[in-house]
Amino acid sequence: MSGTSGASAAEGSTQLATFGGGCFWCTEAVFAELVGVEQVLPGYAGGGTANPSYEQVCAGDTGHAEVIQIRFRPAEITYRDLLRVFFTVHDPTTRNRQGADVGTQYRSIVLFHSEAQHRQAEEVRAEIDSERLWSKAIVTEMVPFREFYPAEEYHREYYRRHPERSYCQIVIAPKVAKFRKQYLDRLKPRASAAPPRLA
Repeated sequence: MSGTSGASAAEGSTQLATFGGGCFWCTEAVFAELVGVEQVLPGYAGGGTANPSYEQVCAGDTGHAEVIQIRFRPAEITYRDLLRVFFTVHDPTTRNRQGADVGTQYRSIVLFHSEAQHRQAEEVRAEIDSERLWSKAIVTEMVPFREFYPAEEYHREYYRRHPERSYCQIVIAPKVAKFRKQYLDRLKPRASAAPPRLA
């Protein structure tokens, strides 16, 4: 697999956002449902190893985090909107952990594609902190985007393809249900009409 560079940060009327907030199966499932989001790809970023495998990233030696890269239409959803969702659908106050998923690959991270994105990310983080949405301070890492390595094919649309699996039912489905309730007015029609399956 080859990486994609920051040079592709905009194509026509779309832009890219790259976030890590725990298991990329969870974050992909959430962001794919938003109006204005054209594509969500799970992958690896933030480390130094080229073309890493899932096994290498899980071993914790690559420096990469599990991330998603979002292609979105700013006319329909802004980068600030995406940031608000990002900071509220995962716990940005825990370092290298989301629930039972522990390790540097699960860290909270924003990889900004421009100084404008960096500025907005800092502003939204400060807003969330000031609103006391979380009881502890946000520890999200903010770094310049360098390279994104798409995850293996079997990781893509994992929740949509495997809703019956235990991780999907126990971890992802409740997260998606909470997200749908919170952001009902921003969902694509099919998302709001199809509640996730629970055990």
